[in-house]
Amino acid sequence: MNSDMMRTQNAMRPITGRFVLIAVVSFFLVVISVNMVMMRLAIGTLPGTEVESTYGASLAYQKEIQAAHEQDARGWQVDAHVQRKADGAATLILQAKDAGGKPLTGLAFSGYLARPTDRRADQPLDVIESGEGKYRGTASGVAPGQWDLVIEADAGGKRLFLSHNRIVLN
Repeated sequence: MNSDMMRTQNAMRPITGRFVLIAVVSFFLVVISVNMVMMRLAIGTLPGTEVESTYGASLAYQKEIQAAHEQDARGWQVDAHVQRKADGAATLILQAKDAGGKPLTGLAFSGYLARPTDRRADQPLDVIESGEGKYRGTASGVAPGQWDLVIEADAGGKRLFLSHNRIVLN
């Protein structure tokens, strides 16, 4: 036999059950390993929704609905504008009026900028009253992009106003 004929016979080995088993097990080990790496990366980079108690949150939902109906009945007009500077400082300007158009004074407004994808990047706004029905807030280290502007107004320890708005800051 010459060497070319022996190489051809070795190259054409039959596929055995052992070879198929090793190939299938190797394939699934690779797939499972890649899935585990991808899950680890996904869980580590996106915190997801965090709620202390889902049962407690579901009970509070009815109170939120009632508070929304009361807020609508007041007919308040709250206009908000957020402006971001190049250094990352953001300024919130609020103007609040009652249903008759009179300025609302003496309210404790608070707010924050929330990242829709990552709660760790949320930025609180320090809001103070700056005139009749006008309020001003500031935050530092605000990155450009999409944010949720959340504004609350309290009086006497009771929340009277809540607003969630999606905004884009440049």
